[in-house]
Amino acid sequence: MATEDGAEPIAIVGMACRVPGAGDVESFWRNLIGGVESVTWFDREHQLALGVPPAELDDPAFVPAAPVLADFDAFDAGFFGLSAREAAVADPQHRLFLELAHTALEHAGHDPAREDLAVGVYAGTGGEAYAYEHLRPSGAGEFHLDLSMWNFPDYVSTLASYTLDLRGPSLTVHTACSTSLVATHLACEALRGGECDLALAGGVCVELPHGRGRIAIEGGVHARDGHCRPFAAGATGTMWGSGGGVLALRRLSDAERDGDHVHALIIGNAINNDGADKVSFSAPSPNGQAEVIAQAVAVAGVDPRSIGYVEAHGTGTELGDPIEFDALRRVYGAGTADRQWCALGSVKSNIGHLSQGAGVAGVIKAALAVGRGVIPPTVGVDAPNPALPLADSPFTLTTELTPWSGNVRRAGVSSFGFGGTNAHLVLEQAPPPAPRQGDRPAVHVLRLSARSAPALASAVDRLAAHLAEHRGLDLADVAHTLRVGRAEHPHRAVVAVPDGGDGADAAAALRDPARVRLAEASPGTRVVLLLPGQGAQFPGMGARLFDTEPVYRDALRECAHLLRGDLDLLALVHGHDADALRRTENTQPALFAVEYALARLWQSWGLRAEGLLGHSVGEYVAATLAGVFTVADAVRLVAARGALMATLPPGAMLAVAGSEAEVAASLPPGLDLAAVNGPATCVVAGPVELIAEYAARAGAGVTPLRTSHAFHSAMTEPVVDRFRALVAAVPLARPAIPFLSNRTGDWITDEQATDPDYWARHLREPVRFGAALARLAAEGRWLPLECGPGRQLGSLARAAG
Repeated sequence: MATEDGAEPIAIVGMACRVPGAGDVESFWRNLIGGVESVTWFDREHQLALGVPPAELDDPAFVPAAPVLADFDAFDAGFFGLSAREAAVADPQHRLFLELAHTALEHAGHDPAREDLAVGVYAGTGGEAYAYEHLRPSGAGEFHLDLSMWNFPDYVSTLASYTLDLRGPSLTVHTACSTSLVATHLACEALRGGECDLALAGGVCVELPHGRGRIAIEGGVHARDGHCRPFAAGATGTMWGSGGGVLALRRLSDAERDGDHVHALIIGNAINNDGADKVSFSAPSPNGQAEVIAQAVAVAGVDPRSIGYVEAHGTGTELGDPIEFDALRRVYGAGTADRQWCALGSVKSNIGHLSQGAGVAGVIKAALAVGRGVIPPTVGVDAPNPALPLADSPFTLTTELTPWSGNVRRAGVSSFGFGGTNAHLVLEQAPPPAPRQGDRPAVHVLRLSARSAPALASAVDRLAAHLAEHRGLDLADVAHTLRVGRAEHPHRAVVAVPDGGDGADAAAALRDPARVRLAEASPGTRVVLLLPGQGAQFPGMGARLFDTEPVYRDALRECAHLLRGDLDLLALVHGHDADALRRTENTQPALFAVEYALARLWQSWGLRAEGLLGHSVGEYVAATLAGVFTVADAVRLVAARGALMATLPPGAMLAVAGSEAEVAASLPPGLDLAAVNGPATCVVAGPVELIAEYAARAGAGVTPLRTSHAFHSAMTEPVVDRFRALVAAVPLARPAIPFLSNRTGDWITDEQATDPDYWARHLREPVRFGAALARLAAEGRWLPLECGPGRQLGSLARAAG
């Protein structure tokens, strides 16, 4: 998809803001649609405490008000890997931008640590007031260069790239009040040019001293009544506020491919400069503004008549508003006699002028408006500025919450800076998401993580509140985003919600302590997959996963395809014939296929197993996952292994409580020790009659196993050489993932894994699963996860400690 001039639309996939009166995007939106003006008025004592001279306070022109940012001085240094010293020295603007950049990535559902994405950063801040007013006068300004970087505006983008480990272009932008919209323009062009895959764009400003009033000079830009009233009669100027925002942007094609939620599209963007075509350096130019607006609309390739709302720069100044209105009128009114079809407003009436953060605040407002079909009111406008010829223009001021209908909603956004750098964007509502393809899982697993237990509890509460408020969210999308789009931290929470539930059901589950599972990940913990052998099978194993999980289904079908002509694997696994499944020529390939498919499913969910431990035929799954065998060779070898075993006389196996030495000493001739599963858990194997006699003598403490033959016993000797020849006929590779050997109970060596004799003797020799568990326990930090149809190996692992 591209506009008429070939420019690909840029998708806004994530947004973050902290502005006066609102700590996030949703609370900002609630304030906007509620017509809330977030200007705080202060008493004399507050101003004196900030160092305002009494003479200034007594000046009739002093306005003791400002749009302030809550908790601008609060910062979780440890979360970003900063020391307390670094955080204390860092400019609040740098800290704020870093927080917003992280939040925008999370809102977008992308974790750069786990994705191969080149993430660019385009940003700007206000000046160095913090260093001059707080560090140098106190002596704290004498600090190391590495710390001082946190105060220079030049480094706001590169410090974010460094701290968050972002590898795309990183540019700091300084164009005064148009900074964050210019940054957004640059990010769009970088994305279209292929310089990055995702871009963070925005800006911030924190006014210091925070909450200080100002003297409003007649004819100046500061509002004399403490209110910013864009395009209103009686408007006396703007109010300088603190805050900012960050957008996460992607090419639309990439966003659609990856299933990103698109809040709105940027279909046109342009920047320019007034040059000398104005009365002074700081004065606005109607020609420069009109040119940049026209260029952005031309890039969008749309009729201006199709743009239903303009989020104006709208500072409420006596000079600026009429000039901006004239520029807008020239472009949007060209070629049409229609009047008052386009709504006009400015977010500055709610939160004041955020300087370097102003433009991005306007984009967030406009993106929410085009996405949600509602235009928020511009507050404080009792009557329009009489200098504006509204009746003879395309525009009408939005002073009430206005429903926005139409086939395609589009909005323009302007931002102009002292010095004449102008920017304009054209936004469009996002295309409808593609219909969901494939099956739905039986349950949705919602997982969260945080750096501390209190932070985790807060995250759980916030998610529950969000889901309760947005009941219609697809829980499959929520689960996916939480799984792949959030950074991983040590404190974890997880809850499962059955498919078919809505946000309210998920919220109830999150608020129920009995349903939420909590854990703390230990640094260095590694997952080892446990892959069982015969005896774990049962009719219908994995049937629901086959119906609901495409990854599992595809892997099982792959194995079934390899076995076609020899075995109807799917009918066997999902049928009800327990006797057929118990026959070893069927059991072994069936178990292999199910465990292999399960492992692939775990991998698709992000599991990174660093070790593997199979039991008997389960070691073939381990070797396949490790790359020793291809899946095609492994399936055929396992099927041949089962078929060879089926040619042998029937045998039996018996679980026996006792140590290896005790059990070995108790065995009569003809029986063998087939497995040592733990310090007091063994398996013996041999002819059916001898096993029955042994079991009768042993009495309690023995359990028959669901097998048809005496594996890992002398009864397998007749097929060992034949199987060795089969293994020798396929290529064997060194393992890429470590796995433990059944024969030795230790990590397999490259020589063993690639030796056909190893796999031949694997048939005959006992499974030393207990020794392998002991090796894992001795090394520590291993977390066993059973990857099979039963729970036997997990129970053995827990018993082994």
